[in-house]
Amino acid sequence: MGKRTAVVAVVFAVVLGLMTAPALAHAEREVRFPAGTGKVPAYREAPASPRLVVCKPESARLIEGYTGRLKTLNERLLAECSYRHIQAAVNDVTERGTTIYVLPGTYREEPSRAAPSPECAPLEGQDLLTYAQQYACPNLQQLVAVFGDETPDDDDYSCDSPRCDLQLEGTGREITDVVIEGGFRPDGTWAKLNGIRSDRADGFYLRNITTQLFEFNGVYILEQDGFVIDRALARWNEEYGFLTFASDHGLYTDCEGHHNGDAGIYPGSASPLNGRRHSIEIQRCDSHHNALGYSGTAGDSVYAHDNTFHHNSAGVSMDSAFPGHPGLPQNHATFENNLIHSNNVNYYGNVWDGTCAKLPRDRGHERGVVCPAPPVPVGTGLLLGGGNDNDYVHNRLYDNWRSGFRQIWVPAPLRGENDLLKFRDTSHRNRYTNNTFGVAPDGRTLPNGLDVWWDEQGDGNCWQDNTSSWGTVRSDPATLPDCEHPSGWTIFSPFGNLMKVLAALPCSEYGRDKPRPEGCTWFDTPAQPAP
Repeated sequence: MGKRTAVVAVVFAVVLGLMTAPALAHAEREVRFPAGTGKVPAYREAPASPRLVVCKPESARLIEGYTGRLKTLNERLLAECSYRHIQAAVNDVTERGTTIYVLPGTYREEPSRAAPSPECAPLEGQDLLTYAQQYACPNLQQLVAVFGDETPDDDDYSCDSPRCDLQLEGTGREITDVVIEGGFRPDGTWAKLNGIRSDRADGFYLRNITTQLFEFNGVYILEQDGFVIDRALARWNEEYGFLTFASDHGLYTDCEGHHNGDAGIYPGSASPLNGRRHSIEIQRCDSHHNALGYSGTAGDSVYAHDNTFHHNSAGVSMDSAFPGHPGLPQNHATFENNLIHSNNVNYYGNVWDGTCAKLPRDRGHERGVVCPAPPVPVGTGLLLGGGNDNDYVHNRLYDNWRSGFRQIWVPAPLRGENDLLKFRDTSHRNRYTNNTFGVAPDGRTLPNGLDVWWDEQGDGNCWQDNTSSWGTVRSDPATLPDCEHPSGWTIFSPFGNLMKVLAALPCSEYGRDKPRPEGCTWFDTPAQPAP
């Protein structure tokens, strides 16, 4: 056995004995990535044809407050309204490229809440359903279901229904004028897992709609080649605002997510294209007051730019820590020109004081209560927890009291990979260049606790041409490798600083049943650094 293999084997045994794989609150069904032959759908200007119109009794009153072209458009569409429920309109779509206009009002989709049929009743309460089961029981888990594959029993996952290229658009003046609300059952539990689910429905375009108060996701897009989330808001959900999974040719633009228990934005298991192109683009979104502004477990080939992640417990996280996500380890994301600041809001007290143990109805989600699902280091701007070949360039990170950037290694057994050869397959070849630390856009000095914290593990990592309010970048370790001399493996430090590596492992044990893992300091609010 060579020296390198021997060292790996020893540390493998030690770390494997100390770690506990994190659990997922809601597992995903087994999926496969789309073929990648689709495209990002284009917006169809109103009033587009063919179209269907949905309205509520209060729509006419709300439209009265509008002016100009918006009022004229809404009055014209109101005269065409044939539906009171969005799902009914979705069910009646007969042509590809249809637009469903949703007029101002709150949509609780009462028919979608009816007791399940005898065929679907045995599936109630199960989180993990196959596509065929979802297709047969479309509203068992979601208020609005858009399924594109009409032949669920064959091996062809492509969109073959009239609901391909569907555009679902709210016609309100404000993003909150059209609301899809889940809420609670009479017994105080969550009414539905998801608000809108678009599944294998290539070309789905969502615009100008708010989703709120769901147990899992406000918006859930799965196994899809082509989607847009445009001027949409997702808030007050138990876990995610927007979750897109195993998808390609996706665009989030001008969206907002807040007060969600996991992340406001989560492009999970994005198609792994290994640098050939990006699969998901996220631009001009605002994600705040969540446990995480952005989550990227297996967030491969994502291009996130010109967004703001602020006032979360942690701003951004991309990782390879959770099992059951195709595309691991995470790789090839680009973060450029984002504002990542003031991520110091500590929601873990809601777990410790019993608030999150109450019935969902009684917690106060709509008043801003967040029950954090994942373990995150409070006060962190961007956490890379096991990822490769990522670029972080021209971002501005300030007022994050623990650290601006934080990079840690995630040993493969944490995601259920016990192959010795994969043990050290993260975090490598990550580049941090031309970022600004500790200075707000208006010039105020608002330092991070540290600008960079790194566990000193991984090959090919580098930091270069970054500037800091401290004068020089304040980091741990004090000296960081530049891109002409990136980090490299040596027999003396194959796993970086083991004290740092091992200190992070207890935090993976976090859960509602173990809210304060012994030895984990991530959930303590750091002191605000003095300018």
